[in-house]
This record gives sequence, C-alpha cells and structure tokens, in this order.
Amino acid sequence: MNLLRNIWQWFDDRTGTVAAVKPALDHKVPAKLGWWYVFGTATLTAFAVQVISGIFLASVYVSSPEGAYLSLKYITETAPFGSLVRGIHFFGASAMIVFVVVHMTRVYLTAAYKYPREMSWISGTFLLLLTLGMGFTGQLLRWDQNAIWSVVVGAEQAGRVPLIGNWLGHFILGGETMGSDTLGHMFSLHVFIIPILIAAVVGLHLFLVLRNGISELPKTGKPVNPKTYRETYHNMLEATGEPFWPHSLWRDIAFGTLVIAGVVFLAYITGPPAVGDPPNPTAIKAQPRPDWYFLWYFAVLALSPHHLESYIMVLGPLLAGVVLIALPLLFNRGERSMRMRPWAPVLVLGVLLSLIALTRAGIKAPWSPRFEAKPITEKIIGASSGPVYEGGQVFNRVCLYCHRISDHGGFRGPDLTYVADRMTREQLIIQVMNGGYNMPAFGGILSSGDLHSLITFLETRTSKGEKPVQYTPGASDSM
Repeated sequence: MNLLRNIWQWFDDRTGTVAAVKPALDHKVPAKLGWWYVFGTATLTAFAVQVISGIFLASVYVSSPEGAYLSLKYITETAPFGSLVRGIHFFGASAMIVFVVVHMTRVYLTAAYKYPREMSWISGTFLLLLTLGMGFTGQLLRWDQNAIWSVVVGAEQAGRVPLIGNWLGHFILGGETMGSDTLGHMFSLHVFIIPILIAAVVGLHLFLVLRNGISELPKTGKPVNPKTYRETYHNMLEATGEPFWPHSLWRDIAFGTLVIAGVVFLAYITGPPAVGDPPNPTAIKAQPRPDWYFLWYFAVLALSPHHLESYIMVLGPLLAGVVLIALPLLFNRGERSMRMRPWAPVLVLGVLLSLIALTRAGIKAPWSPRFEAKPITEKIIGASSGPVYEGGQVFNRVCLYCHRISDHGGFRGPDLTYVADRMTREQLIIQVMNGGYNMPAFGGILSSGDLHSLITFLETRTSKGEKPVQYTPGASDSM
C-alpha cells in the first residue's frame, strides 16, 4: 500500500491530477436530485464501452471489400471472445441511443433546457445526431448482402434532397459507385471522425454543466427569469446544495456499473447480430433493413404515399432538427413544472406510442418481399403438369415474395388469388411485361415460354362464378 501511495503521490505531483479534478468533484449541486439525473452519465458510460470495444474490433477488422466480410466472420466465429466483443459493441450502441433519448426526455419534461442551459440542450441535440450516425455507419461495416444494399438505398434516398442531393449521394458512397472507397469512407466516419466529434460535443456538454450547474428540480410557482435566475440559483446552492461527490456521483457510478453489466450480459446471452450472406451487388435477393433504432423511420418512409415520400424524407429530419434547436431559444423562460406544462408529458407519451407502433410495423414490414414465403403447392395450382403447372412454378420463382395466392406468399403487392376476375389476359401481359410502381418489368427477364405459362396460370385464378371485380386501367400500380 505504501508503494502504491508513493507512486500516486509522485504521479499527482507531476501531473496535478487532484488539483484539476477536485473542483469538479467538490462543486455543489442541488440536493436530492434522485435517480432521474443519472442518464447523462449513463450515455457517457455507453460511449466509453463503444470506444473500448471498438478498439478491439478495429484491430482485427479489415476495411477492404475483399477482407471486411471474412474478417467479420473470423471475429464472430473464430477469434477468442470475438463474438462477445461484437455483442458488447452492438448492445453498447443500443444503450447509448436509448440513454441519450431518455436523458433528453428528462430534460424536456423538467424544462431544464431553459436559461441558462440553452447550449446544453443544443449540444445534446448534436450528440443525438452523431450517435445515430454512429449506428448507421456501424451497420454498414458488416459489409454483408444487406449492408451493401443499405448503402445503395441510403444513397438513393439522399439523392432526392433538392440542390445538394447529388453531393450527399456521392458522400455516402464515397465516390461515383459503391466499392472500396465506400467501405473506407464508412470506416473512417465510424472509427475516427464521428467518435472525435462525439468526444468534442461531450466535452462541451460537461463544460457547460460545470459552468451553469445541474438544474434543480422544478417547482410550481417558480418560473425561470433570466434576469434573476443565476443569483437565485447561487443562493439556493449556498443554502441547501451538496458536493457532487459523494452525494450524487455514487448514483452515477452505481448506474454506470449496471449499464456495463447489462450490456455484457445481453452480449453473452444473445450474441452479436448475425452476419448475413456475402456481399454480391448483382444479386437482388436482399432485404436491407436497419437495426431496431431506425425501424420507425424505415416504417414511416415505407408507409408514406409515393408522391409525398421525397418530401417526408427531406423535410421530416430537417423539421425535427429545427424544432429541437429552436426549443430552448424560443422558450427559455417561464414555468418548468409539468403541472403548469401539461402538454409536455402528453407530447412525450404521444411520440413514444408513435415510435412503438412504427417500430412494430417496421419489424413486420408487410411492404417488404418475404423471401421465406412457402411456395404454392400443386393443390393450389390445380395441376401437376402442363402450362398451368409450369406457370405456377414461374409464380413461385418470380412473384411469390411480393404477391399472395391462397395465403401463400408476400404482402408487398396485391393478392392475386382472384386476379383473373379483375384483369383480362391482355392486361395481365401488359402488367407483367411493363411492371409498375415498386414492381419490376419482367419483359426482359422472362422467356416467352415462361411468360405464356405464367399468364395461363394467372387466368385460372378466379372466384369461380362470383361476380368479377371491375378493372380500371391505371387504378393500381401493380397486379
């Protein structure tokens, strides 16, 4: 013990660590803050988990199209503790996103964004944006089939932004096309640029906390007045404040320990996300879907009307960012108590329920191809040989993932169980040959024999005597 004490005294004498840290530990905070104030430190803890686990992963990961997929397979299946570290990195990312959102929700509910903490809220908004950026780029580094198509989809969406869309698409791809530059670009963003920006924003955030203090619990009848708040806050700390250590810091340490234990436990029990099929840009059998924290946005875009999709894609995030940044600038004074701000918890509840509903929709994704759909059987086809049977097999090969017949198939396109009731043979041929919105044109894909067999099969899809549904040209984007 004497040796350790001597080493510490030597280190502190040369570095001044105690003198630098002591003011932060001794600075006074409002009394009885409780456990609602631990989520900021929990976010910082999750970020530290990401940095440490990311260093281990980056030491093995090969950031080239030829080596990325194989190195990730090696990390997951062969490297000692590789699967555990990948799991820790994945669940650490989830924890960081959860805690930064919960922390901002607590700040909003208690109106702690009001004077003099406007910049604390704005820096937290940028931290949320950067955290989501870390999640997006991290998913792409898996570089499997879904990852490369996610890059393509992301670049295509960015390309719709007016004026700068072309530049944004090139920025995501790292050039004109997807390839080694794309992966190197994403690796640099995920491993270097975004973490450095997060560290800078966190440093600013902590500096502002020390400068302006931690907000006290709101009380009804005590509105924030920028002219008198600092003096009132200072007098309150002098009268009832308590040192940050040990009165508040012990809760941060305890909760941070639980965060680390929870992340490790989930990583050990569940493991990391599965590595999909090897990347193949020429194969379209892929279902690019984001990790759970982006599923709600995935659902919003998929459920949006086609003519509004581009506007929602561009204006939605832009409007959300403007609202978050403008909030403390426009409402930096007045009551903080939720009793005087009853709309605040109602708004939070509404947003939460919307996110849950959209996430559930994103998980089910009825608009996405169902590659696991079971083929229609001979009984459903109604024949065991001949053109009708051959047409049923063509249906299984090219139509099954998006269309249903007798409860077999996907949901993305219309149900074709009785398609012959609403479309003639000529209309079926035109639809299959030319395609439609979200439906590829099969004119250059199917042989004349396959096309004939498929149309012959679809002509048998009738309700057998029931009144046909009137078909109106142009009323449907696809069959």
